[in-house]
Amino acid sequence: MSTSLSPLPGGLGDFGSGPDDSGSGKGSAGLPAMSGGLGGLGGGSAAARKLSRRQKAAIIVRLLVNGGAKLPLAEWSDGMQTELTRAMGGLRMVDRDTLAEVIEEFQGELDRVALCFPGAMEGALGLLDGHISPITAARLRREAGVAAKGDPWERISGLDPAKLAPMLEEESVEVGAVVLAKLPTGKAAEVLGKLPGEKARRITHAMSRTGRVGPETVARIGLTLAAQFDAQPVQAFDGGPVERVAAVLNFSPSATRDDVLKGLEEDDAEFAEEVKKAIFTFVNIAERLAARDVPKITRGIDQPVLVTALAAAQGEAERSRDHILDNMSKRMAEGLREEMAELGKVKEAEGEEAMTAVVAEIRRLEADGEIILISPDDEE
Repeated sequence: MSTSLSPLPGGLGDFGSGPDDSGSGKGSAGLPAMSGGLGGLGGGSAAARKLSRRQKAAIIVRLLVNGGAKLPLAEWSDGMQTELTRAMGGLRMVDRDTLAEVIEEFQGELDRVALCFPGAMEGALGLLDGHISPITAARLRREAGVAAKGDPWERISGLDPAKLAPMLEEESVEVGAVVLAKLPTGKAAEVLGKLPGEKARRITHAMSRTGRVGPETVARIGLTLAAQFDAQPVQAFDGGPVERVAAVLNFSPSATRDDVLKGLEEDDAEFAEEVKKAIFTFVNIAERLAARDVPKITRGIDQPVLVTALAAAQGEAERSRDHILDNMSKRMAEGLREEMAELGKVKEAEGEEAMTAVVAEIRRLEADGEIILISPDDEE
């Protein structure tokens, strides 16, 4: 029989793999009793030769645990944890000479190791994450059934809250309560905030009953949910159609943007309204950029570009121009107004380019988390 104990730090898993070579024919627990029937080991290399590789691995684990090491044994599959426990249960006492020989053999095997691989498809996919295409990774995950291996809650905890929230809306409140209880506190709070109020209250109340849920039930829920996520098709595009259309229109000339929005309103008024909410142009600065963030955006824009953008702001854009000037130092605002007066009338193309640069800087700061734009739904 061949058993592979999954790798521990230092290659312990490989040390515990291979045939059960105890020679007793009794498996991992078949070590013959010695020393007056105590089941102990004595006699140095003779005793060491009678040990199977699994038993030697169990000795190393016992030694490391005695030394206070925190071993990731819980990450092993149930079968591997069982094999280790059985091997350890078949041992009694080990003398110093035998222990020294086991350690020496283990150290020798470590010295020969040059590379360690995960030993399972899930680990290999983790190593190659970001290097192979999402489509290939999804196909391999489905073919290998890796969702059924390892701890599914690690995968679920790594998902974006925006993906978890819709799933919890469809699940029962009991399942939702288990998921929130298993998630890190910060992520659980994010997911809860994305749920409808009534659903969030019911799930929160149900969390008071999760203490009675058994570990096997929690494991089954995790496996089922992980399988559902793995079964979802890979999206060809980042973000939804609303975000993609809005992103294109953000950097389109105003005439083109207005014409496209007019056409969208005629064809699909609901979609057009969602796109309008997602669009952020120079005109939207007055409503969506907090006054306290104005100094942050002006620091990252070359002054000639800022002057051109402010001078070109006419019509609806005048409110955004005034919003920027009114929320910076008085001295700086006066200087900018003087430069705007000297610049005079700005060509339309140059003005569009400058205003687009201001919007791009705001978007960059938002993506970096330095500012938070006010949502259109939050406007009074």
